Amino acid sequence: MRIAVIGTGLMGTSVALAARRRGEDVAGWDPDPDVLAGAGGRDALEPADSLERALEGAELVVVAAPIGQLPQTVAAVLAATTDATVTDVGSTKASVVRAANGSPRFVGGHPICGSEARGPDHASAALFEGATWFLTPVAHTEPARHRTVHAFATALGATPVAIDADAHDRLVAMTSHVPHVLANIVANQTGASRIEGHEPLAHAGGSLRDMTRIAGANPRIWVDIYLDNADAIRVALQEHRRRIEQVEAALDQGDAGFLARWIGEASQSRRRMLEREYPDPGTLQRVRVHVPDRPGVLAGITQALGAERINIEDFELHHVSPERGGTLTLLVAGEAEAQRAAALLESQGYSVVVSAVIDAD
Repeated sequence: MRIAVIGTGLMGTSVALAARRRGEDVAGWDPDPDVLAGAGGRDALEPADSLERALEGAELVVVAAPIGQLPQTVAAVLAATTDATVTDVGSTKASVVRAANGSPRFVGGHPICGSEARGPDHASAALFEGATWFLTPVAHTEPARHRTVHAFATALGATPVAIDADAHDRLVAMTSHVPHVLANIVANQTGASRIEGHEPLAHAGGSLRDMTRIAGANPRIWVDIYLDNADAIRVALQEHRRRIEQVEAALDQGDAGFLARWIGEASQSRRRMLEREYPDPGTLQRVRVHVPDRPGVLAGITQALGAERINIEDFELHHVSPERGGTLTLLVAGEAEAQRAAALLESQGYSVVVSAVIDAD
């Protein structure tokens, strides 16, 4: 199958690499010649000198333009083709579905994956493996077009899920866009504060670092996302405001019962989220290790645990400073395995703390 990828940043080039890995013929175009050259340099696609040339002979067109240009680019692709199936990989769907104007050849799409990096140099053919790939067919969509895009997403390792475009935008407002809003709010509030001469950011704990990991994400991407999905984000923020007011009322009234139930509900919600990634998230243990800043430390720890057949489910490194080193957090399934890991690392001189990822009820 001949595929055209329009927009060759990280997502578009990742699509191209994954398709090329499967032996597909891939052409590509991007309005930025440097970005297009970067994708060509990855041997991801055959660069075209115009949108029209990229579309020649294409059976499937994947539009990976930025959100601000996505609707008009999809409309232009549909106007320039007569038989190609057209899809996109944008993170909002209602506006692009409207731009397709009921075309039976268009199937909106959004793979739930990505990276904090950008550009074709950071693209990966493995980006879509295990990801949910939302598809937004409408009443006018030809079933064969839906099947084509469904099969393509599956072939790239993703799990396609059909959803209404407006419902999609409400869902991602809650799961992605509002978390970014809140991370920015917390980071900005903390950064603007002074408490009796002390700067809170200079004394940030793990909670603040975890909460603000996504703060300050690329404004060239996120401004367009916020504006394109403004209605759904606003509704979700209104619900957040209502829930914050409930917490404020509980604090005013000293309502320990409400606060306990509220924390318990959050624990159960988080458990349900983690169940998608881990067979039994209730067994997960954090093994926090203070590590010095020197070459080979991480390799030594992982090799030592691997030699004892202790499986690391996930890990994260927080660097404090060259002088103080940092904290390596390992996720290990099972309290006994976590204690084995801690004992091994303590015997090598490391300071270790073990705790449950999800507190027992």
